[in-house]
Amino acid sequence: MTLIGFCLSGEEHGAPDLVRFAVAAEDAGFGDLVISDHFHPWVDEQGNSPFVWSVLGGIAATTGLRIGTGVTCPIMRIHPAIIAHAAATTASMCGGGFFLGVGSGENLNEHVLGDRWPSVDERLAMLEEAIEIIRLLWQGETSSFDGDYYTVDDARIYSLPESPPPIFVSGLGPKATELAARVGDGYVNTAPDADLVKRYRAGGGTGPTLALAKVCWHADAAEARRLMHRVWPTSGLPGELAQELKTPALFEQASQLVTEEHAVGSKPCGPDPEPYIRSVQSYVDAGFDEVYVQQVGPDQLGFLDFWFEQVAPHLDRSP
Repeated sequence: MTLIGFCLSGEEHGAPDLVRFAVAAEDAGFGDLVISDHFHPWVDEQGNSPFVWSVLGGIAATTGLRIGTGVTCPIMRIHPAIIAHAAATTASMCGGGFFLGVGSGENLNEHVLGDRWPSVDERLAMLEEAIEIIRLLWQGETSSFDGDYYTVDDARIYSLPESPPPIFVSGLGPKATELAARVGDGYVNTAPDADLVKRYRAGGGTGPTLALAKVCWHADAAEARRLMHRVWPTSGLPGELAQELKTPALFEQASQLVTEEHAVGSKPCGPDPEPYIRSVQSYVDAGFDEVYVQQVGPDQLGFLDFWFEQVAPHLDRSP
């Protein structure tokens, strides 16, 4: 049975609004949330990027929802021991449960301390070691660690949830997907890629598979497409640019080459519920267990009304 959740975009909204939208999503009927974790937005048009761990505290205090990060990078700008501490505290506050989504990150966020930006293979090795440290500290004992990338010296997390939260690993390519299968409790992607889901299962991955799906509801279909292009032009960037570019200014330069058609792609835009239904079904058909829908643009409340009045009733597996 596929779960349908709501995705909060920290790149587009400030902390108070994100908490307000989480409450609205719960009132509308969503029982599960995922929230992005960025230091910078992708482009200045998005305009925000609050500290996700503060926002999570606000959501935990005002809702009873299950929530996860989609996704946190625990390898550079924040040491994995600190992520272990933050996630443990957050999990103890979330009445509906918490999961830690992790990935190998983007230069956009991870360069801010002046560290060298490693290759993909090195970042994946760092991520695997970071996950090992996080799980070690969640055992609640005084622990030390001396690895290839990180050192932990006699650290203990005293405030722990009743059970450690699951760790879901993002995999947008084969190597990361195989890492998710090997060390993750679940898998995260942003595209309805059946081949990567199969690779995750073939590699021994038995946990839930999560998808993050952008949509743009607006009463005017043409305006919805313009909004998607203006706010998320980076959706149309090819290859590994999203991992390699360093600043929002560089993303804006690269995005000048992205047409509206490429930014929108197959994402549902406008007031017709049918494309939204087909989009969810494409993720279901690809093998995803959970689909988190992200509304692009300011009208989050209008989208929630639209979703539960016109889309959810037509889904075979609505929330």
